[in-house]
Amino acid sequence: MLQDKCGVIGVWNGPDAAHLAYAGLYAIQHRGQEGAGIAVSDGDHIRLHKGQGKVVDVFDADTVKNKLIGNYAIGHTRYSTAGGGAMRNVQPLHAHLAVGEVAIAHNGQLTNAATLQQQLEEHGAIFQTSSDTEVVFHLMATHARTSFMDRLVHAVQQIQGAFSLVLLHRDQVVGVRDPNGFRPLCLGRKEDSYVLASETCALDLMGARFIRDVEPGEIVVISRNGVVSHRFAPPQRSHFCVFELIYFSRPDSLFQDRSILEIRRALGRKLAEECPAQADIVINAPDSSNAAALGYADASGIPYELGLIRNHYIGRTFIEPSQSIRDWRARIKYNPVRHVIEGRSVVLVDDSIVRGTTSRRLIRLLREAGAREVHLRISSPIFAHPCYYGIDTPDYDQLIGHRLRTPDRIGDQLETDSLHYLSHDGLREVMQATANLTSYCDACFTGNYPVPIKFS
Repeated sequence: MLQDKCGVIGVWNGPDAAHLAYAGLYAIQHRGQEGAGIAVSDGDHIRLHKGQGKVVDVFDADTVKNKLIGNYAIGHTRYSTAGGGAMRNVQPLHAHLAVGEVAIAHNGQLTNAATLQQQLEEHGAIFQTSSDTEVVFHLMATHARTSFMDRLVHAVQQIQGAFSLVLLHRDQVVGVRDPNGFRPLCLGRKEDSYVLASETCALDLMGARFIRDVEPGEIVVISRNGVVSHRFAPPQRSHFCVFELIYFSRPDSLFQDRSILEIRRALGRKLAEECPAQADIVINAPDSSNAAALGYADASGIPYELGLIRNHYIGRTFIEPSQSIRDWRARIKYNPVRHVIEGRSVVLVDDSIVRGTTSRRLIRLLREAGAREVHLRISSPIFAHPCYYGIDTPDYDQLIGHRLRTPDRIGDQLETDSLHYLSHDGLREVMQATANLTSYCDACFTGNYPVPIKFS
C-alpha cells in the first residue's frame, strides 16, 4: 500500500480553534498515521502539542480544551518520506525567528532540500531535525529583510518540489502552494472563521463551506485584513498529482468542484470499455477501489458483489504464525466471502499494483475460496517509477511494474487468469472529461519528472 506524506489544516479566528483543527485532522487521518500535531496561537505565543501515532492516540480532551488555547491554529498528520518517522520530525515544526514565533506544517517533498541544507550548514545553520521542512525555517531566518512576508516569499522562491504549506505567525494563518500545484490545498469559511485543509472532506467535518482551492504559486494570508492573496511565482502548467484522484484523496472530497467518487467511477467505466472480461461478478480490493469497481460493473453489465471484507481494526500484530497459517498478513486484513466467490469467475478491480505482494495474496485468497477464474483489472496505467513529490514509494527494484514491464509478465507473476491496466489515453480522457484536468503529474507511470530531482 502506498502512503501519502501528510495532511495539513489551518484555522483562523476560531474560538475553538484547537477543536476545529482536531476535527480536521480526523478527516484527513488517511493521509498520514505516523504522527499528528496541533500548534495554537493566542496572538502572542504559540502552544504546541504533537506525538507519534494517530490523532486519537496523540490528543485527549484535556489537552485540546485546556492546553491548546488560542483562536489561530494549524495541524498536521504525518507519514514520512523525507527524514523518517522519528518524534523530532513530527509536525508542526516550531521556531523562534527575529519576526517572532512561527509554526509550519508541510504536505509534499522538497527535491532540492539536501542541496539547500548543505549550503545553509556551510554558513553556520544547525538543523534540529532530518525533515526537509526545516529548510524553510532556515531560509526565513537567514534572509536580510525584516518582515515575516518578505522572509516567507524569499524561502518559498528557493525551494523546489512539492509543497502545500500552512504557517502560523501571531494572529495570521498562511497557506502556500508550490507553482506546479502537486498537492492539494483548499480554503473554506465557517461563520467568522476561515480554514485551510488538504481536502474538502475536512471542511465538511469542521462545518465549513468550500470557497476555493489555493492556486499554484499562491500565498494566502488570513488575518484581520481578511484573505489576501500574494503571487510568489507565475502560474505554470498544472502538475497536480493524478494519483490523488486515483487513490489518495477520500472519495467524499472534491477536486476543482468535481466529485472524486465520480472521477473514480468514470475510471472504472473506461477500464471496462478498454479491458472487458467474461466473468460472473465484479468485486473490489477494499477500500480505495470501491468506486472504480462500481464503475466497471456499471459499464460491463456484470453484477457487483462484496467479495472481500477488510478488517479495519488490526493495529500492530506482534505474532505471525507464518508456518501454521498461510498468508497470515493477508488473512488478518482481508477475508473472502466464500458463498459469493465459490465456483464463479471473478473480476477483481484495484486502483494500482505497486510491489505486487498484496495483489498476489488477494488472488491466492480468492482461489482458496473457490474462485473458478480471477481476472485482475487496474484503473490506472502500470506503476513503474518512484515518486519524489510526497508519496512514499519503493525503489525501482521493488516496483513490479518496473521489473517485469508488461501486463502478461506481471499477470504470470501474480498468478491471474488475465491482467489489464487502464491505458494512458484512457486516463487522460477521463481526467479531461470528468475532472476538468488537462495536464497533471504522472511520473509514477511515465518516468517524466516535471521538477528535477537533486539527491545531494
